[in-house]
Amino acid sequence: MNGLQGQGGLSGAEVATRRARDGWNEIAAEKPHTLLATVLDVAREPMFLLLLGAGAIYLLMGDAREALVLLGFVMLIIAVTVFQERRTEHALAALRDLSSPRALVIRDGVVQRIAGREVVYGDLLLLTEGDRVPADGVVLGANDFAVDESMLSGESEPVSKLPVAGGEPLRVYSGTLVVRGRATVEVSAVGEATELGRIGTSLAGTVSGPSPLQRELGRLARRLAVVGITLCVLLAVAYATLRGGWLEGVLYGITLAMSILPQEFPVILIVFLAFGARRIAAQKVLTRRLAAIETLGQTTVLCTDKTGTLTRNRMEVAALAVGDEVLMLGGGVKLDALPETYHRLLEYAVLASETDPHDPMEQAFLRLAGDHLANTEHLHPDWQLAREYELSPDLLAMSHLWRAPDRSHQEVAAKGAPEAIADLCHLSPEALAEVSARSAELADRGLRVLAVAHASHPGDSAWPDIQHDFAFRFIGLIGLADPLRADVPAAVAECRAAGVRIVMITGDHPRTARAIAAQAGIDGARVLTGPELAAMDDATFRREVAACCVFARVSPQQKLDIVEALKARGDIVAMTGDGVNDAPALKAAHIGIAMGRRGTDVAREAADLVLVEDDFASIVEAIRLGRRIFRNLRHAMIYTLAVHVPIIALVGAPVLFGLPVLLAPVHIAFLELVIDPTCSIVFEADAADAGLMREPPRPRGAVLLPPARLALSLLYGAVVSLLLVALHVGLLASGQPAEAARTVVFVALVASGIALVFVACTPGTVGTARNRVALAVIGGTLAALLAVTVLPAPAAWFGFAPLPAAQWLAACVAGLATLLPLYGVRRLARRLTA
Repeated sequence: MNGLQGQGGLSGAEVATRRARDGWNEIAAEKPHTLLATVLDVAREPMFLLLLGAGAIYLLMGDAREALVLLGFVMLIIAVTVFQERRTEHALAALRDLSSPRALVIRDGVVQRIAGREVVYGDLLLLTEGDRVPADGVVLGANDFAVDESMLSGESEPVSKLPVAGGEPLRVYSGTLVVRGRATVEVSAVGEATELGRIGTSLAGTVSGPSPLQRELGRLARRLAVVGITLCVLLAVAYATLRGGWLEGVLYGITLAMSILPQEFPVILIVFLAFGARRIAAQKVLTRRLAAIETLGQTTVLCTDKTGTLTRNRMEVAALAVGDEVLMLGGGVKLDALPETYHRLLEYAVLASETDPHDPMEQAFLRLAGDHLANTEHLHPDWQLAREYELSPDLLAMSHLWRAPDRSHQEVAAKGAPEAIADLCHLSPEALAEVSARSAELADRGLRVLAVAHASHPGDSAWPDIQHDFAFRFIGLIGLADPLRADVPAAVAECRAAGVRIVMITGDHPRTARAIAAQAGIDGARVLTGPELAAMDDATFRREVAACCVFARVSPQQKLDIVEALKARGDIVAMTGDGVNDAPALKAAHIGIAMGRRGTDVAREAADLVLVEDDFASIVEAIRLGRRIFRNLRHAMIYTLAVHVPIIALVGAPVLFGLPVLLAPVHIAFLELVIDPTCSIVFEADAADAGLMREPPRPRGAVLLPPARLALSLLYGAVVSLLLVALHVGLLASGQPAEAARTVVFVALVASGIALVFVACTPGTVGTARNRVALAVIGGTLAALLAVTVLPAPAAWFGFAPLPAAQWLAACVAGLATLLPLYGVRRLARRLTA
């Protein structure tokens, strides 16, 4: 770097040149889906294309009114779909609450405060406690400097950055947090050239692919499309041959295609997943990709980070050890009721800390002292800090020398690594062995262990140059932990009961990972580390990943490799995380779940779901909801296919048997828009029963509609078809006009659709909430039916004739009466499959 002018930093001209060359210090987010792109996606659906085609034929036939009605349906459906898509995008934008950090730089010899995005290559940064590092850089000079790099490395402990003469240059990374000390840093990379930026850029090459449900529905839709197109051509030819008029034949061929093609599948799926997103939003979960909710219900492996996901990412004092005694805190332990030795240990830990700390361990000391020592003589607000002895690579300990108000004496408090404090205290080999054993015992519990010592120094004596010159006495050990979230064990247990394997992947120490796994209820009998994984060949790697549930000291690339290995063996993988290091794995997994409160923008962009409150337990709710959605979606699809059979029959039978045509494209559009999506709301409202979370995940490759259920659906439709066709033939035979017969049959068709809803649902799940939804749906459907069959203008558009009230009600009863034979078919089918 040759742009520095001594310690004066860059000049204004150099800043402008470098910004023009490198761009702004920011990472470009994923471009949002534009309104035009959303509209075009919706307009490419087959149903809309068929509606437009039918409208064009009506125009050619000179019937502008029918064309305008169909166009109105197209615009309405597009508007509803676009509204849902845009609402999701806006919710995501509202979640992005991490702004660019501010930066203190030296330019033209003057210290300036600028926006983080304005930092350029070669800038001199002045970093202090509490700052977020705005760019990658090299440490030029530092004083007791430490950085929290957990968002990149997964390590919950701060990383010390103390330059050593002749040693390797120390680096800091964009997005990390300074928790202790001060440093001068020269910027070595900005924007997408930073470590954070490179990980973000790598996401573009990671392909998520469609969810299993999307693939299943795609296959079913394609098969039905082939059937629909074939029958469309046959009906058009049959109409032209039997009645003449190729244009009318094409129109009724399109009508038949609209009745067969699964054009409402996307609408039903959107309704289910949109309502699912609203339900899960009540659990503080943002859904970025709607299909992810259902796929989560199929999850067989849930990969989770430790720091900030299973744990709170907030250090707390978990143990105090004095002599041979170890006090584990928590469980209602009152420190102020314990022996004085424990008070003294905490007192000197606080004295060895900064008065306004950013280091999470020092913050933990102050919180505990504030809770238990606030009204005792162990806190000394009137003491004056006279000198600090900083941490160094040669001695991992720091000391504070305090002067009492009467200046009669001075107290020295030291804390640091147990071996360093033991060295300061010049412990005997026996005492050192005891301290080491006690420290190892605490470390095996997953605790970060610090030792505390004290010394007295005469008030009128000069201060020594090094810490070793004080006569330190060993006080004890303090164990700190990044505690497990309180609701995690129950959430893990419920996942395991549901057949979901929990895998913890962390950058932390293996002992810490094993301890946290034990507390959470994760199988931590064996812990594999990143170096061990790196030494394996591909076959061994895949075998070990399939068997092990805890991975420690892993790199971001290894996280991604683990996810890919699990996917390759057939698992449906969900991955949780909050840091930039998690982002590639989040995007590669079938379901990426990012923590929203602490999570980075890069992680959020890569994820499918975002836990706004970082509540791990809400993942269980999402899994339950996913399973519920699949069960209810299966029922909705049974209903949808069943209700299509009589529609097909009422389109094709009149043409083939020389009867007056019953249904036109406008009737099909009404049924698609009102009946199918509206009735799907009833299925979506079915509550999940307790057994859902005691069943194994749906096997990979299991179809949404297996042959038995598909046959049952078609049988339901066949029963209704026979009754409605017979009704139509009977009405015409009795001398009813064609328009009146059409109206009666249409009312009966809609009513039979309502009957099919209750036949297709799960027996025994119709509760109070379901009844309210069902009543609302029935009421809305009948109101729409009344509007198009009774009001003069809509009735004329649909070709309906006014009916006496008694005849209208009789048509409704005829349609609802199909419940009896349908219930008989369902009972018979259960007996045959029992």
